[in-house]
Amino acid sequence: MPRKVVIVGAGITGLTTAYYLQKRAAEKNLSLQCTLIESTETAGGKIVTEHTKNFVVEGGPDSFVTDKPWGLQLCHDLGLTDQLIPNNQLDNKVYVLKGKKLIQLPMGFRLTIPTKLWPFIRTPLISPWGKLRMAMDYFVSPLKDDRDESLGQFIGRRMGREAVEKFAGPFMAGIYVSDPDRMSMKSTFPQFLAMEKKHGSLIKAALAAKKNPPRRKGLPAVGNAMFNSLRGGMQTLVDSLTGELQSETLLRTTVQSIEKIDDRFSLKLAGLHEGTIEADDIVLAVPARVAGPLLDGMHHDLAEKLSAIRYVSTATVSLAYLKNDVPPDRPLDGFGVIISPRENRRIIACTWTSTKFKYRAPPDSILIRVFVGGYKDEAFAEQDEEAIATLAREEVAIIMGIHSKPIFTNVFKWPKGNPQYDVGHAERVAHIEKLTGEIIGLHLAGSSYHGIGIPDCIKSALKVVDRILP
Repeated sequence: MPRKVVIVGAGITGLTTAYYLQKRAAEKNLSLQCTLIESTETAGGKIVTEHTKNFVVEGGPDSFVTDKPWGLQLCHDLGLTDQLIPNNQLDNKVYVLKGKKLIQLPMGFRLTIPTKLWPFIRTPLISPWGKLRMAMDYFVSPLKDDRDESLGQFIGRRMGREAVEKFAGPFMAGIYVSDPDRMSMKSTFPQFLAMEKKHGSLIKAALAAKKNPPRRKGLPAVGNAMFNSLRGGMQTLVDSLTGELQSETLLRTTVQSIEKIDDRFSLKLAGLHEGTIEADDIVLAVPARVAGPLLDGMHHDLAEKLSAIRYVSTATVSLAYLKNDVPPDRPLDGFGVIISPRENRRIIACTWTSTKFKYRAPPDSILIRVFVGGYKDEAFAEQDEEAIATLAREEVAIIMGIHSKPIFTNVFKWPKGNPQYDVGHAERVAHIEKLTGEIIGLHLAGSSYHGIGIPDCIKSALKVVDRILP
């Protein structure tokens, strides 16, 4: 009999797990039957691309980082290398909103770390005392223990509170749409902890890295860029995966319960494919908040630990305009605008999509993407789509001076879609993984545990493949 694997969740993690299981089974000449179960109408999870009026519009991630090799490797394995495109490396400036002005982030800034003296001294983004306090990082002693700190505690200790509120919060915590005073450094930016431990100072570490940049592992990124995307949009990755799979995919189907009977699992299904399905292995490639209730009957403690991982809601709004709609004093010569909570705006960031990547808008047009919600203003992302679209247009008018009616507006809502890596997250995940190991054949994967990006999800899928077919 073939080994039966059921994967719950057909986002990027579930699809990648099925794809590499299929490849591994073929390499080992093993008989394997794989079934994916997905509650929505389509596979791909947050990776959604719409083609509207010759624009390429992303609903979720618009790219992946290239210093983590797993995204590039998957594209290579799927034969997509020739479709990879780099981020724009000429107009790669980032702006910060201060009052009604867009001020360029000083040259040489690496997230929160200044590496060039004069641009840092001259920037109006931070007060003279704030600059002096940030520079004191050079002399602040590192911690002597390995306790987990929040981002706010870590950067505040090294560079002062103003650096947290004006730089670390909007930039670093913004990646996770998280509260900097709750977000775990160990689980989000462990490289900063390593920099402090090795060099005693973030500034010293950044300067050393400039002199001796680390070698990139794995496949080279296209254009040697920090981000790569796909010419036709990120959904090209999903479409390629689904096109390669020989697995059965049950869409519009939910798992109601899971039982273990002897050495096999029994899953009760509802929806389009109502019934019962059995498996030798189960991969829960769904958010921890979804996995928890499914396991309550088998392992209550594990279910509680999974359900305790918090999530927040976000939404993205893509707005298309003619280039002539943009005021001359607001050129879109960068990746976009970061907005500190101190500014009391109703959006958290704005990406100039058509500047960041080629092939996203016709030559006479621009595409902007606005981010709404997160830990501070979650309610904004939970409104109806028309209200979210109106909010985004009003904020773009205020911040960028674009008052014209958009060519179109696309809204994508992600209710409770962003896991929060709170302080102590690594220890919680270690406990979850220990408890999971008590149920032979059960596997957890996805963005809830060891990283939220596409490469992180692919890496988690590969780890599951190694456990199922070592």
